[in-house]
Formats: sequence, C-alpha cells, structure tokens
Amino acid sequence: MTPSPHRLPGELLDGLAAGGGGAEAMRLLARAEHSRRLACLYAIKSAALEAGGEPAERSESAWELLDRAHRADPGAATAVLTHPAAGPALVDLLARLTRRPEGAGAPVHRLTALAAAAAVRARVPARVRWPLTAPGPWVPLPSLGRAHFPGARPGDQVELRVGTAGRASLAIPDAPVPQAPVPVTGDPYHGGDRWRGARPLATLGPGAALVLDTLDPPSFPAAAGRASHPDAQEARRWATQAEAACGLLRADHPEAYAELAAGSWLLVPLRAPARGIVSGSSAETFGSMALSLPPSGTVLAVTLAHEMQHNKFAALLHLFDLFEEGRQHPEERYYAPWRPDPRPLLGLFHGAYAHLAVAQFWGRRGETEPDPALRAVAHTRFARWRSGAREATAVILDSGRLTPLGRRFAGRMLETLDALCRVPLPASAIRRAESAAREHRATWHNTTGPTPAPTASRAS
Repeated sequence: MTPSPHRLPGELLDGLAAGGGGAEAMRLLARAEHSRRLACLYAIKSAALEAGGEPAERSESAWELLDRAHRADPGAATAVLTHPAAGPALVDLLARLTRRPEGAGAPVHRLTALAAAAAVRARVPARVRWPLTAPGPWVPLPSLGRAHFPGARPGDQVELRVGTAGRASLAIPDAPVPQAPVPVTGDPYHGGDRWRGARPLATLGPGAALVLDTLDPPSFPAAAGRASHPDAQEARRWATQAEAACGLLRADHPEAYAELAAGSWLLVPLRAPARGIVSGSSAETFGSMALSLPPSGTVLAVTLAHEMQHNKFAALLHLFDLFEEGRQHPEERYYAPWRPDPRPLLGLFHGAYAHLAVAQFWGRRGETEPDPALRAVAHTRFARWRSGAREATAVILDSGRLTPLGRRFAGRMLETLDALCRVPLPASAIRRAESAAREHRATWHNTTGPTPAPTASRAS
C-alpha cells in the first residue's frame, strides 16, 4: 500500500477547465484520491504511534489487518479505501489524532471497521471488535452494507469474525437481548433478512455501476440528518430515473457519460424538500453525491453532470493550489447567481465550475429535445447559466487571489463560457433568463445588501 506520484498533462488540465476531461481525467483523479487516502493512512499510523496508549494499539492492529488483506488480495483493500465512506473516516481520524493531546477521543474504531471490511473482501481470517458510536438498529460495515441489530446502543461492541474458509459474520456478543450473528459476504450488493447492501440502479460499463446506498452519517456530512431510506417501491423509481438519465447522457452527452462510466458512483438518497430537489457533494467522498429523488431522468442527468463537476474540482484541489488561501479577508464574500447566500471564493469557484457543466448540458438539450415546450425551457436555462457562470468566473479572475495555475484554469473556463455565450438563442429565451437573473440579484440585494458589480458585462 504505497502512495504514487501523479502528473496531470497540460492538455488534460485544459480539458478539465473547459468543463470536461473525459474518462482519462476521471480515472487519473480517482487514482490520485486513492493515493491521498494511502498517504492519510500512513500519517494516521505515525500520529497514533506518537499519541501512544490505546489509540496506538488499536491503530496498529487495524493497520496489520489491512496489510494482511492487501497481501492476500490487493483489490480488496483498494475497494475499501477508495469507497466514498473511507475518505471522511481517515481525514477525521487524522485530525483528531493530531489536534488533541495524546489522541484523546480519536475515533480509531472507524479505521478498525475499514480493516474489517477489507478482511471480509479478501477472505482473511480475523476476529475484530470495535464500539458502536450511534444507536442502532443498523450497524454499518464500510463499502459492504449494514447489519440489523434491533436495540443496539452506543458503546455496544460489534464483533466481526472471518473463518478460515472466508465465511464472515457480524455480531454484538454482549447485547442485552441475544441475537444471532448476521452473515456477511464480500458482495456489496448482497441482501438478506438482516443485511442490506447497496442497490444497483444502472450498469455504466465493465466494473462500473450507479448504485444507491445510505451511508453511515459521519461518512457524508452533507447528508447528516437528511438521509432517506428508500423502500423497494421507491428504489424502483430511482432505478427508472437512473436508466433514463444514463440513456440520455449516453446518447447526447458522450463526454459526460464517459466520465460517469469511468468508475462506479454512489448516490446517497436524501429526503425530498418541499419544492424541487436537493443535492450535494463532499470534498472527501470522491465518487459519490447526495440527492433527493428527481422527478425525471432529465433532472437526474443534469444533477449527475453538476455533482460530477464538484467531485472533479475537489479532487483537483487536492492536487494543486488554484488560489492563495492566506490572502483571503475573513469577511470576503461574493455574489453567486445560483445561491441565496454570499459565498467565499472557494464556494464561488466550485459553483462556477459546476454551472459551466449545467450550461453545457442545457445547451445540448436545446439542440436535441424534440418537444418544443421542453426545448424552450432548455434554451432559457442555457441562457441563464451560461451568463451566470460567466459572470462568476470573471469575478474569480478579478479576485487577485489566483495562483498562475488558477488563472490558467479560470481563463480556460472563461474562454469556454464566452463561446457558449455566442451561441444564438431565441430572443424570448434570453429575455426570460435575464428576468430570472435580475429577480435573483434583487432578492439577494434585499436580504444581504448591495452586490459587487461584475468585472465584465454578461454576454448572452
């Protein structure tokens, strides 16, 4: 388990900045995220050793089990460490070990659970215990699923056993009400009476799928308190929308589909808001996104395109400095044409990059949508978001806080958006888009105060 150096060719960086990058860029970013997690794992081992005591002992035991799993089946350890749940677990553990005296309260159990999952996948004999930190009834095993233990309480000890034949089970040996162990397999899509795995929604390509799964809450902070637990009927609706979205992207948005199909993606279901849908991504959960059930395949397709951009941009920021953090004024905030609240430069950059892809999506829908009414909607949204993303990108370039690489990246974004803004559109679509932009800015002004003037005029 050794981190690797990574090089991003200039033409690939420019392709990413233009809103794409394709499968090659996505695979490179995925490899870089894997290396980042390996580096985090090494740092955890060192920090735990320095802390000493119980954190050191438990971290060393988890490390040894991960190492044994890797030696037996490197792909098994990789599958666990590249799963979206592993990112927050490792980063949070490292932060706790390094920021508190002697690693006080460090959640080493999360590393233990990752090692236990690797042992199951690699069929390595093991007997591992770790404490629950949240009430049941579901006990998660990262990357594989969750076992049902009614009445499970924080502090209860979960025990995983993997026999010499590779058969595994989870149990809570000291539960007040004895319950039989729950069999566990290395198949992440396996289900049973007391076991739930991820639900496959659509096959994207060899070894790549779109899956639905409710992650352990600490594994996806953006979903905390809002996670949904779909029943069989709702899961079928997810599958229907996923098939429609993938078909649409495959037919009309081949580069976006190639990025999607470069690896598996995990969708974390959220409870639906009163209106519309809600979606979000997390910097440490590469390969996943949280969202509520979309009303159509088209809405899911544009949401996938939008959240993939956030995943790409977060991974890129783990590799390169695009802006200078230290120069930000504590109260520096910017107007974002898609948000009701002021945004820091990082948030504005993230949003502009995501809305570049949204504009590209609706621009293509305006070319291929056969229904005149829906085509008019696509034209309006294209006009709205090409202008909004361009306005924000111009502000980013004028911030004075970009590194040379950041200026190159944002400059390529602006060139791409300028080209989009030159695409002819019906005057009615432009009027509707401009009206929506004025209304948004007026609402923002009324609730937060004057907005900074854009550094360049909107071209639409």
